[in-house]
Amino acid sequence: MTGRAISAFGLTLALAFVCSGAWAQDKTGCDQFKWSVARERAWFGAERKPVASGATIAAEQGYAVTLAPNESVAFRTPPEKALKPGGFGATLAVANIDKAGSYEITLSDEGRIDAVQDNSLVKSTDFSGQKGCPGVRKSVRFDLKAGPLTVQISNAPAAAIDLAIAPAQ
Repeated sequence: MTGRAISAFGLTLALAFVCSGAWAQDKTGCDQFKWSVARERAWFGAERKPVASGATIAAEQGYAVTLAPNESVAFRTPPEKALKPGGFGATLAVANIDKAGSYEITLSDEGRIDAVQDNSLVKSTDFSGQKGCPGVRKSVRFDLKAGPLTVQISNAPAAAIDLAIAPAQ
């Protein structure tokens, strides 16, 4: 290679490197989720309905959940992961899932999400989480049947968290 060809090649590599960094910087943590969390961010940014452990909630709305120490929560079934000392949790009843299908349960912060139907834990089908998304930390998908549902939160780091449940988009 001539000096001129090496210089052109080096310049091309440098431009590719700079451009790829700029493209990466265009994305925020919220853009890095496997699916859109824009709906949940809007619900969490709007007036959320305050609830505490034991409350009955509905799908397609944001909730500001007051949590209790893990040890004092009456979980419907034991959470899939062991309870952490100092963690917080809650159980919330969804009176009725109107239509069977894939649903997303989303939290604003760290915490374990378990879905319970027919007194059994429902296995999650997918998970997405990002630390760099203001207001949303994780979203978990579950294939739910029509009928009642219990959402269990455990191992949250603080006594408050935002939660939303909605059909997957």
